[in-house]
Amino acid sequence: MNEVINCAAYSKGLRVANVELKDIKHVLQQDDHFVWIGLHEPSEEMLNEVQQQFCLHDLAIEDAHNAHQRPKIETYGETIFIVLRTAQMNEKHHIDFGETHFFVGANFLVTVRHGSSLAYTEVRNRCESTPQLLGKGQGFALYAVMDSIVDQYFPVVDALETELTAIEEKIFSEKPSRQTTEQIYELKRELLEVKRAVSPLIDICNRLMRFDKKLIAEETQAYFRDIYDHAIRINEMVDNARELLNTALDANFSLISISQSEVSKKMAGWAAIIAVPTLVAGFYGMNFRFMPELEWQYGYPFVVTLTISSCIIVYLFFRKAGWL
Repeated sequence: MNEVINCAAYSKGLRVANVELKDIKHVLQQDDHFVWIGLHEPSEEMLNEVQQQFCLHDLAIEDAHNAHQRPKIETYGETIFIVLRTAQMNEKHHIDFGETHFFVGANFLVTVRHGSSLAYTEVRNRCESTPQLLGKGQGFALYAVMDSIVDQYFPVVDALETELTAIEEKIFSEKPSRQTTEQIYELKRELLEVKRAVSPLIDICNRLMRFDKKLIAEETQAYFRDIYDHAIRINEMVDNARELLNTALDANFSLISISQSEVSKKMAGWAAIIAVPTLVAGFYGMNFRFMPELEWQYGYPFVVTLTISSCIIVYLFFRKAGWL
């Protein structure tokens, strides 16, 4: 597997050369150049070599190697270290999360991809097609990649909202079931994962827009406001979906409770109906010697008719009350 996806030097927005990793230090010495290198799940040896070329901090390299970091932004000397989580829907309609780590220096940008994440080749090509923007330096390249990552959340959240709509329709059109509750729980879990990935983006963008270090040009900082707006919008969409999902879960539990109550009422109604002939049979099962109606020739049909009539009356009463 190729660990170095792309490594190039840029000057005034134009790619001037593809650079070998061992030659990066020489390129970094030129004031009007910056290096943009993309790595995919690099080995520890590769990261150590990158560390030597760019003089990166040990703790940042350790985080980049281990992955599974929370989204964050940290400063190590003259280098900014940023962690973002990526997300995309797989064929089974579940979210695959990955990570992208950024090292941003005065004249370089290093991106490290882990897990499920789309390649940034298309982002690089778009940047190279607009040299007047890429000429703003590594800050604009950072914005372009971050913007691509954040935009990938919109189809994910849209898919989750579509699933939420399907669950709502299922709750009110079908019989309450355990499967529906499981689907709601699974969707709540995925929304929580998206929330954890998106919420820190707001703080990260705020810091990039107001960074006191000159690693990102002032004219480039304004671009991060666009990512900030997108992060706010996604965060609000997730919050709204979670609130609707909580309401759907409450509605599902209420319908289950109502369904159980209906079953209880039906059982109580039929129990009352069955109690009538049981009472009559128990009454005539007692060993009394003198029961005048036993000597009456119409006694048996009368008692049977009375029992059936009583059962019908009780049935009609419960039917009218909505219990049956």
